[in-house]
Amino acid sequence: MEYFYCGIDVSKDSLDYAVCNQQDKNILLLEKTDNTISGIRKMIKLIERKVKSRQVWYCFEHTGHYGLLLAHILQSQQQKYSMVASIDIIKSSGLTRGKSDPIDAQRIAIYAATFTHKLKPTKLQSESVLRMKTMLTIRDHYVRIRTQLKNAHKSMIITSKVVPMKTEINDYKREIARYDIKITRLEKRIIELINQDNDLKQSYDKIIKVTGIGLITAASILLYTNNFKSFNNPRKFNCYCGLAPFEYTSGTSVKRKDKTSRYRNKELKKLLFNAANTAIRHDQQIKTYFNRKTKEGKHKMSVINAVACKIIYRVFAVANRDEPYVNFSV
Repeated sequence: MEYFYCGIDVSKDSLDYAVCNQQDKNILLLEKTDNTISGIRKMIKLIERKVKSRQVWYCFEHTGHYGLLLAHILQSQQQKYSMVASIDIIKSSGLTRGKSDPIDAQRIAIYAATFTHKLKPTKLQSESVLRMKTMLTIRDHYVRIRTQLKNAHKSMIITSKVVPMKTEINDYKREIARYDIKITRLEKRIIELINQDNDLKQSYDKIIKVTGIGLITAASILLYTNNFKSFNNPRKFNCYCGLAPFEYTSGTSVKRKDKTSRYRNKELKKLLFNAANTAIRHDQQIKTYFNRKTKEGKHKMSVINAVACKIIYRVFAVANRDEPYVNFSV
């Protein structure tokens, strides 16, 4: 089926959009609208009149919450759309000079028309998953603030050896305790949210039993896999997390060690490394593997990376079957 492709550059207040055809990639329409409900609906109607009711495939970059309203309206009107990683569009554009919102919209439209074989229709996550994403983001902010307060509290204790700082130290203690309560309450709300969604609860109850996986790691895996709908292969998810090593060779002169890619989800990789360290301490099978590899001369961080990969394989294995996880090393 022949499509017209609409590239949209999303910003906080406005949307720049361009429409091109698939054959010669000519720009047929270049306009701007507000990033509001009325503005988005007006854009859709204008494009439909321009292409005379033929099929349109919308394409725009992942921009977090700025593009959420656009995706919601397109999905509610059963329009076909794809959210694409910005790095993919940048790398495909070749050598470019200059940048503006209208130019970016044209580049996105041309990208969609050129790489139509790579485009996959996007579907918004469920309301429960989107709410969980917001809660995890808020919790991350609270944890960062609490860490800053704890560091400042330690500095105050050192300073108090020279200057009286009792009042300030007590203030920091109260603030740290306040954020401890906030974080605990938020974690309880995340558990309640998971329990209210049957699909999330079934997956959560399975993967939480894997040694090393805690509440936040389990919730993050459910979020980024969209409850194992976006990823059905542990190898692909390891690649997304930055755990999969890649070869780096060229001819006979360039031969470097295999290493992971810098294109990764850093937060998720950090959580999985924490999970790996926990598994090394509490899972005898993993602990034996870790000790054997380090004695063979493997770098400690490389072995931890391999353990994190093993944990993902276990998570996907238990999520894709009806049987519960069994730790044979116990």
